[in-house]
Amino acid sequence: MSMHRDKAPFRADHVGSLLRPPALLAQRERFRKGEITAQELRTLEDAAIREVVKLQEDIGLQSVTDGEFRRTLWHADFLLSFDNVVSVKTGASATFRTAEGDIERPLSAFHIAGKVSRPKPIFVEHFKFVKSVARQTPKQTIPSPSILHFRAGRGGVDSKAYPDMQEFYADLSRVYAEEIADLAAAGCRYLQIDETNFAYLCDPAMRKEAQNIGEDPDALPRTYAKIINDAVASAPADMVKAIHLCRGNFEGAWVAEGGYEPVADVLFNQINVDAYFLEYDSERAGDFRPLRHVPKGKTVVLGLVTTKSGKLESKDDLKRRIDEAAKHCPIEQLALSPQCGFASGERGNKLSVEEEVRKLQLVVDVAREVWG
Repeated sequence: MSMHRDKAPFRADHVGSLLRPPALLAQRERFRKGEITAQELRTLEDAAIREVVKLQEDIGLQSVTDGEFRRTLWHADFLLSFDNVVSVKTGASATFRTAEGDIERPLSAFHIAGKVSRPKPIFVEHFKFVKSVARQTPKQTIPSPSILHFRAGRGGVDSKAYPDMQEFYADLSRVYAEEIADLAAAGCRYLQIDETNFAYLCDPAMRKEAQNIGEDPDALPRTYAKIINDAVASAPADMVKAIHLCRGNFEGAWVAEGGYEPVADVLFNQINVDAYFLEYDSERAGDFRPLRHVPKGKTVVLGLVTTKSGKLESKDDLKRRIDEAAKHCPIEQLALSPQCGFASGERGNKLSVEEEVRKLQLVVDVAREVWG
């Protein structure tokens, strides 16, 4: 059996977002001030994306993204494109942890103000552009539908529009299915759903917060699994569907801690996707034992290379950790990637483009040495 993979996820893969070029950020700022038009900004974005696609291909990656260069935040641009989804300030704040200390950030939540619908395609044009300039497999990332529920729960959903939460969940799956159908029609065969809440539900403190808003942390993974399954149910059979799990990322800071055990069975066995990008760059993610739940035919992409700092991992350490993971899940079902994107928001993590390139190159080199 060949260890080389010709279909996604690839032995060397990555999560999606990349550091924005400073020149592009400056132009985005000009656009916000009304100094350039949307069309002028799009032309500049196109040029930056052409370059970053070439960068990924030159490194040797078989999957490429637009680096999420057109977005302000990994999730908000997408979710706020649905009708009746609004962002509200909660008055609360979240503690993001870093090696240097904690950062308090004001928490905004999404409020569902009426029936959710999708007035028009959201990321379909973004995808078409990447596909038009990529030689390798273009990947589209979208935020998980669970994000519209987790932070506020029932209280964040208008009870006149949705007296019954099951109706809300059904609409949520439907608007996602519509977007996925349009992406598929545009040629997308590699889709990644960025899912933070399964990882948050591994953190005892965040499980308690879920209880505080009247939710059952043991039931939520099953609720979210069903929403995701319904969203991808009519995707083409040859579309590779992946989930990326992350414990929060804001300029290199994180929110949640705790291993995957509390959600592993539902995550791996009750969600109809092909692959999982799992954060495994630090003690926060726990050990590899939860991988024993991974069924045959699914792939786990080990996020062993951190994007939270520029410090480069050693090849030997990465290989040792891959071996360790392989004790719980066969090595032919494993792959390697950075643990998260490099820029969940437009400002990006605290490392340089050169350091980002070295990290991606390391992933490619180690994958070649391990899987051939």
